[in-house]
Amino acid sequence: MAIYGQLDASYKAAGELEGIAKLVDDFYNFMDILPEANTVRAMHDKDLTLSRQKLTYFLSGWFGGPHLFAEHFGSISIPGVHKHLDVGEAERDAWILCMQKAVEQQDYADEFKVYLIEQLKIPAERVRMASQKISKQK
Repeated sequence: MAIYGQLDASYKAAGELEGIAKLVDDFYNFMDILPEANTVRAMHDKDLTLSRQKLTYFLSGWFGGPHLFAEHFGSISIPGVHKHLDVGEAERDAWILCMQKAVEQQDYADEFKVYLIEQLKIPAERVRMASQKISKQK
């Protein structure tokens, strides 16, 4: 049995690049339709094409697959690139809600779904903390 988070086990469990792209598409579709996500959606460009590509490429490497984000866009610090945004608990939770809804749509093993959301809560919280640190300095 694969241990998620080691080598490319998560990448394979997510359906590799094609599966990740579907997850990302579903995620942004929920961001467009869930009223709880209005504030988070407003933080993005109207055209989500680049956002979809960046998140897909980021998740590819984060899941242990090819490091496509770094190849195409350079290195990234998730909290660092989001620190200019005003992300509080409501925005963090809305982001996670969209991801939870998207994960539910995927043909993933149930244990991978649980693992994935728990893992995604970590960078989501780090973004919130970085954003709040910046807003306190203003």
